[in-house]
Amino acid sequence: MKKRMALMLAVMVAFIATIGFVKFTQIRAAIAAGSSYQPPPEAVTTILAREEKWPATLSAIGTVAAVHGVTVSADLPGIVETIAFDSGRSVSAGDILVRLDVRQERAQLAAAEAQRDLTSLNLERSKQLLQKGVVAQADFDQMAAEAKQAAARVGEIQATIERKEIRAPFSGVLGIRQVNLGQYLDGGAAVVPLQSMDPVYVNFSVPQQEAGALKLGSVVRVSADSIPLAGPAGKITAVNSVVDEATRNVQVQAAFRNPHGKLRPGMFVEVEAGMGAGSSVVALPASAVSYAPYGNSVFVVSDLKGPNGKSYRGVQQRFIQLGGGRGDQIAVLTGLKPGEEVVTSGVFKLRNGASVLINNKIRPGNDPAPKPEDS
Repeated sequence: MKKRMALMLAVMVAFIATIGFVKFTQIRAAIAAGSSYQPPPEAVTTILAREEKWPATLSAIGTVAAVHGVTVSADLPGIVETIAFDSGRSVSAGDILVRLDVRQERAQLAAAEAQRDLTSLNLERSKQLLQKGVVAQADFDQMAAEAKQAAARVGEIQATIERKEIRAPFSGVLGIRQVNLGQYLDGGAAVVPLQSMDPVYVNFSVPQQEAGALKLGSVVRVSADSIPLAGPAGKITAVNSVVDEATRNVQVQAAFRNPHGKLRPGMFVEVEAGMGAGSSVVALPASAVSYAPYGNSVFVVSDLKGPNGKSYRGVQQRFIQLGGGRGDQIAVLTGLKPGEEVVTSGVFKLRNGASVLINNKIRPGNDPAPKPEDS
């Protein structure tokens, strides 16, 4: 009985040892196969990094403002007798916009002119009598003063009549009228907005550390929904001497010719201001950059060696420092050398050391001034 138990135990130990050896051999083979496994290459597009000369510019958000812009208002109270303009039309300096009722003033003017004529005749008679010694010098002086007062009264009423003709103070484009025929206007009541459209100002703010690079006369370009960046350039005419305490920005003003009226007061525009000499940068398509909180990077293609010692085309992650952007491109300041091959699409699926398959039949945009087809 004991011999049978010992035999059974020996058989079980041999069986377990055999199973363990087989499993050990399988696991070691799987580990060896896993260590030598190379995942299939990822399809990507690439570009050779090249150095370009980029102009030094500063981008900002601006607002268009008229060089001359007012709301024309009534100088004196009165009833609107004539409206001599149409909303939205161009006018020249001095054009009559509105006439107020001046019938009362004209009657006063007629009376004042009659009084002036009478005092002038009396003065002439007094002068003749003074020469004959009939009238005292004091009476003559009194008559001369009355003649001057009468003439001044005529001038005062004429000025009142002229002030009731509301005229355009400068050439520009009218807005929408705010008065109607027969309406009574108080002194200072709004009549119509008037904006000078050529030239116009564009006001924008820049950080205080950048303000020193902007000089009077520097070239500025603007773009908006209907205005390309390649449009007419303006020039900086003023840099505010005060820094805004809330934002630490400096207000800058540029003047633009606007013969076609594309820039309208109050319009939102994107501003690009020149800041002197340009700099050399490595320009890449923006799609080549992998953005991350711990740092931006690109994947550089080169010949790598796998675990099996064989060479393959793979990528190495390279952290970079970015500069400004221009169209489809972005500037790389440090971390990349001209001539290196950089992945431009498919970066989201790559890791350091991954193998790649390059297919450059269709590449991402790389135009510094792109023009979308549906624009």
